[in-house]
Amino acid sequence: MIFLMVIGLFFSSQPQPKSIYDFTAKDIDGKTVDFSSFKGKKLMIVNVASKCGLTPQYEKLQQLYDTYRDKNFEIIAFPANNFLNQEPGTDGEIKNFCTTNYGVTFTMMSKISVKGEDMHPIYRWLTSKSENGVMDSEVEWNFQKYLIDENGRLVKMLPPRTSPLDDEIIRWITQSTE
Repeated sequence: MIFLMVIGLFFSSQPQPKSIYDFTAKDIDGKTVDFSSFKGKKLMIVNVASKCGLTPQYEKLQQLYDTYRDKNFEIIAFPANNFLNQEPGTDGEIKNFCTTNYGVTFTMMSKISVKGEDMHPIYRWLTSKSENGVMDSEVEWNFQKYLIDENGRLVKMLPPRTSPLDDEIIRWITQSTE
């Protein structure tokens, strides 16, 4: 009995991983977004850049969003300039580029860092098992995708070259959680 109590105390004293709902960040218009507002939705978080060979993925991201946004799905894009200066623009320039060239209507956030000393706290959570409770990862390049379930838990990381319209992503979005 004492053993079970000690084990219970050990596990209850361990820090529980945060969920994505514990974070806030600025959107591309400078407004604070409380990620708890996404409760109950599946999320795809993706770091993006305007001058990358993968930039045409914006079109497929928008297509995915148009198809599934009414099915409790949201895309949250974080512009980042961590790879070969491929996102040098200001938030205003990035927003104009995305809406003019790709008709982007999914959630665009303010430009952040997704690697290094100045990594944004959301990306620290996404890439660190000690914070997310699921896996360690490193952001390899622009357009890396993280899938978050309806309870705010990290489910999977997909590499940059994975198409937003990949069958695995579609199956994940459309699978029931009942």
